[in-house]
Amino acid sequence: MLFSVMQLIGGVILSVGWIPQIIQILNTKSVSDLNLKSYLLILLGISLMETYAISLAVTGVGLAFLITNTMSCVVLLVIILILRYKSR
Repeated sequence: MLFSVMQLIGGVILSVGWIPQIIQILNTKSVSDLNLKSYLLILLGISLMETYAISLAVTGVGLAFLITNTMSCVVLLVIILILRYKSR
């Protein structure tokens, strides 16, 4: 139980850690210093972990892992969509 709580807290911190980047992009209206490829690679890695998290959740363990990975995927997708939209 303790490790599930630690997983949830750590995952939420990692997911929320991307929000300042989103705020900076929206405030400055500039994505010129960001590299879309790096965000796509990070998304690929998290997506692979998401697949693993789903397999764990199906067996009854790893729900915290699934929740935090899903949060990270959503936040990264928002950043990637902003990068694609703003770089045009």
